[in-house]
Amino acid sequence: MSATDAVFKGSIPALYEQYLGPLKFEPFAEDLAERLTDLTRGHILETAAGTGIVTRALAKTLPPQVEITATDLNQAMLDHAQSRLRAPNVRWLQADAQALPFDNGSFDAVVCQFGVMFFPDKLSGYREALRVLKPGGRFLFNVWNALDFNPVSRIVSETVAKAFPDDPPRFIERVPFGYFDPDRIRGEVQQAGFENVDVSVVDKISHAPSTREPAIGLCQGTPLRAEIEARAPGRLEEITARAMEALAGHFGSSTVENRMSAVVVTAWR
Repeated sequence: MSATDAVFKGSIPALYEQYLGPLKFEPFAEDLAERLTDLTRGHILETAAGTGIVTRALAKTLPPQVEITATDLNQAMLDHAQSRLRAPNVRWLQADAQALPFDNGSFDAVVCQFGVMFFPDKLSGYREALRVLKPGGRFLFNVWNALDFNPVSRIVSETVAKAFPDDPPRFIERVPFGYFDPDRIRGEVQQAGFENVDVSVVDKISHAPSTREPAIGLCQGTPLRAEIEARAPGRLEEITARAMEALAGHFGSSTVENRMSAVVVTAWR
């Protein structure tokens, strides 16, 4: 991973929330929240909470007797998340998922949406989830499936790479879409100490009103932006426009049908 792969600051949190939240993350957030509806009380830990998309889904879906502690490495993302949700059963805390500041056996569930791909040491993150879970608790997370099953992200990644043929930015394929092999994931989760691990594929479809939303979201609302600006500080808008054109060439100039695929993992302590 590069030094900028997990950096979400400046205008990125707001752009991430506005352009990628409804398009890419809310459908899967609802899926994760629905998988926890058997919890009627207790305490959930969310790691890599980002702008709080899953946090809001959990708070909406679960009863108020379920306490939620939402954490993220980036304070800027948490600041944005907290501005969107204030609830008595939700607290926000900056924390590293690989070194959690909680006692053993503190939580009934640990949830992480599209975050473990950013962990430099995934086994440490998995072991920390195991450590803070109560006996019988579950670790629930998802990761993106391969880029071939996520065409909007694939088209943007390929278009940005072509703009810099001598040194193509590879953030999208390297990090968010770089960890999808079910056998590898299952093996690493088991290696961390979880014995009962379920892995499944979940497909979703969302829609964007135009190609503008996914192009801005991916080019300017993720760490891909840092890779573009490092190569050509004045070309961010141009590269974003190229991504819009490439998406229009595939989907047309009107509504974009965003087909997505993710791998969902449930591991029990």
